[in-house]
Amino acid sequence: MTKGKYLILAITTLLMVSCGLQDEKSIKNKAEKKVVEKKPQDMLREAYQLFKEGDDTESIHLANKVLQIGRDSKNDTLIGNALTSLCRNAQRSLDTIKLAELSAELMDLAASSGNQKWLMYRAHMNAEMWRLIGNMDRAEDFYNESMRISYETGATGMYTIDHFNKSFVSTAKGDFTTANTLIKKYYQLRKEENNETEDAYGLIALAYLLEQQENYEGAHEVAVVTRRLFKAQNIFPEPPDEKPLIAVELKVQEVLPPATLTAISENATSASVSALLEKYLK
Repeated sequence: MTKGKYLILAITTLLMVSCGLQDEKSIKNKAEKKVVEKKPQDMLREAYQLFKEGDDTESIHLANKVLQIGRDSKNDTLIGNALTSLCRNAQRSLDTIKLAELSAELMDLAASSGNQKWLMYRAHMNAEMWRLIGNMDRAEDFYNESMRISYETGATGMYTIDHFNKSFVSTAKGDFTTANTLIKKYYQLRKEENNETEDAYGLIALAYLLEQQENYEGAHEVAVVTRRLFKAQNIFPEPPDEKPLIAVELKVQEVLPPATLTAISENATSASVSALLEKYLK
């Protein structure tokens, strides 16, 4: 092979290696850019989904990243939402000390920003924690505070969901009339917001109410429909809400004969939310 051919071959090989390295670098830069460009709000949504799926480690990691971004950019919204996200994670382990720390930060944020929303979130998250622990009086006080602020500030979403949440407290305290009224109000508000009456999430409260009233067959029917719709809609209930649903499922397994459980489950395969509300809500 002549020197000229060796030179051409060497140059060609060098160009091919150079192009390959450039392509790898380009791919790497694009991947890094894609990670960097993920929006903080998208990260918070991902953190919430991971929390619902039980992956607290990654959920906390993402929330802390957003919290740091918020502090660096002095963005009150990012700071408040990240703190609220971390409050949810504290619920899972019943970490009241961590919740108290996060609550103090939300209070400071509300004071510095003049935004009552952060006090509302603080009250709501504390209510959820104390309901999980079983201190219903303390939970009720915090729900009342959250509902007062949400009503005054026009935060209809939180105002609606807290009717559902507070119904658990009323049911646990044996005030079935109030619980029934709160569940009805929850569905009324849902309908006013977006005409959504087939909301499966509210059925958890209904199942719990029926079980506490010792209507075990009704409780089982509602629980079966709730789980079916959750699976179909890819819904992961939060810990304070799933806890009473699990309690219902365990109780009916204990008191109802297997044949009755099977028959109710088979008959509930096509039951709708609206039909159950009409059947069981007074």
